[in-house]
Amino acid sequence: MSDRLYRLLLGLTLLISLYFDLHQVLLAVIGLQLLEGVSNYRIPLLINRARGMGGTDTYANPDALIPFDAERAWRLTVAICLILSLLVFPEQLWWFAWFMGFAIFGAGLSGVCPMLIILQYARFR
Repeated sequence: MSDRLYRLLLGLTLLISLYFDLHQVLLAVIGLQLLEGVSNYRIPLLINRARGMGGTDTYANPDALIPFDAERAWRLTVAICLILSLLVFPEQLWWFAWFMGFAIFGAGLSGVCPMLIILQYARFR
């Protein structure tokens, strides 16, 4: 499983759970992103290792100043933004979770994630 396919499935899950108002699924998505961000055990890498394809980090930045993976920072950023928009300020930021769902889904379709590019530009590894 590639990170691109993972983003496509994550964005689709987020959009479907927002549309059908599935709070448990939204909490599971937030929990999964927090777990992956804190532990750095990412589902695409674990699936590739289980299939015997090896698990290499395709986004390693050789010019990194911050010794923290950009992919890991992206997952933590997604979790924090979802917590803020769905749990802390649901009346004011209801649109932000939808924006994130479409952005993550679009990143899965195109293979270009602007937030990940920004994090790598900020010199995350």
